[in-house]
Amino acid sequence: MGMSVCRSVSRRAASAALGFVLLGGGAGACGTGAGSGSGGSAQAPVLTPAEAVAKAAEDSADITSLRYRITGSVPDRGRLTVDAAMSTAPLAMDMELTTADQRAKGPLNIRFAGKALYVGGSALDTQKLGRLAKLDTQELNGKSWLRIKPAGWGLVSVDNQSYGLLPRQVEGSPIVQSTLLTGSKNAKKIGAETIDGARTTHYRGTVTFDGLRAAQEAATDKAGRERQTNSLDQFIALGLDKNFIMDLWIDNDGRTRQFRMRGATYKAPVNADGEPFKLVVGDPIDMTVTFLRINEPVTIKTPSAGDTTDLDALLDTQTG
Repeated sequence: MGMSVCRSVSRRAASAALGFVLLGGGAGACGTGAGSGSGGSAQAPVLTPAEAVAKAAEDSADITSLRYRITGSVPDRGRLTVDAAMSTAPLAMDMELTTADQRAKGPLNIRFAGKALYVGGSALDTQKLGRLAKLDTQELNGKSWLRIKPAGWGLVSVDNQSYGLLPRQVEGSPIVQSTLLTGSKNAKKIGAETIDGARTTHYRGTVTFDGLRAAQEAATDKAGRERQTNSLDQFIALGLDKNFIMDLWIDNDGRTRQFRMRGATYKAPVNADGEPFKLVVGDPIDMTVTFLRINEPVTIKTPSAGDTTDLDALLDTQTG
């Protein structure tokens, strides 16, 4: 449960050059908080910003299902909106994604279940799968969904595979992304705010790769080690350039209700013609994720077989 959404045994070679940094350390963060306040006191202990952030990250391990919303702007896709639901055991996700180039057509429906990706909706354009096959929507034979496998979502970044249909910023589990503020050395309290009807405390800090790595190396327990390793993995997956600003809203139960990430990104172009490999500046990211419902029942249903066309079958038809 919880951070187990980020485990997988496979690795994609294309991301191996970035993933090596995860091998060297553990995962702890800023501490475990000021304690439970046991002993009969009716007043909850006052936590420092670092302690509150660390507690919210620790409590994220208990999230087994989530309904959430994403708004903002990401590199290469521009402005987007996402309405989604996920479960962690088994790992599954149901999402409606709208990006700038899809607004006239409507959302793209994405479901992930059983190591397969299901794609449907009015914005389905199989021409975007050109690197897999040159398909036309007419080849779906009147069916509403295309199934592609193997696929991955919400895993360690080198294991995620959505065939370019999802921006990589939404391939990661929002549960894991919510823990990134533990890598800040300057988290501070902004004030009290209401998010989706819940009273919250707003925190803000600068998150750096070095800060996350230091938190990883400071881990003293296995769970914290894994949590910070996953946070570091997500920093890399988001393509962030050295640092970014993160806002985190934590409710009165000490649980994350919303977070926002803002910062510069980089791109790693494919090396060609013997040119030296070097990073280039990418578009900025400004993405807000709101947790709408936590640990309420979520069932991800796969489309019926009668309304689904398998990509492998279409490829066999083309080459047969």
